[in-house]
Amino acid sequence: MRQRLSLKGRALQLLAQRDQSRVELRAKLLRHAAAEARSGAEGEPADDDGAGQHAEVEVLLDWLEANRSLCTDRFVESRVHAREARFGNRRIRAELAQHGVAVSPELAQSLAESELQRAACVRERRFAGPPGNAAERAAQTRFLAGRGFSPEVIQRLMRR
Repeated sequence: MRQRLSLKGRALQLLAQRDQSRVELRAKLLRHAAAEARSGAEGEPADDDGAGQHAEVEVLLDWLEANRSLCTDRFVESRVHAREARFGNRRIRAELAQHGVAVSPELAQSLAESELQRAACVRERRFAGPPGNAAERAAQTRFLAGRGFSPEVIQRLMRR
């Protein structure tokens, strides 16, 4: 039989797998705490409103940040690095906004400078060549827009 992890153990296990945002980790830990409370593993009566679980998770998140196990800057850098080869700045920023974090000015500048090159690489991987007619141009434009590249970058790429 598998031993159940404490809330702290579960948090460290999740962070060992990959960097997580505070918002993402909070949601996962609250689900874990609720599941533990339902199973009665702790032997305590379950909170009806979950206020005790929320407070416990917040204290743990503060401790993880203080001990540098949970780091927003590291999360942003790893997420941008994982996404920059496939997505544009708009998509990357939207995904980070869902996690309640933003791109640093230096990283934003780096992304802006490389967006045209990244868009060209994404287009080359998906399409055989530049558009030959209006229908192909529209298809490539929609594809790149869906990947989060800005309209200005897409226009510059299509004019090449």
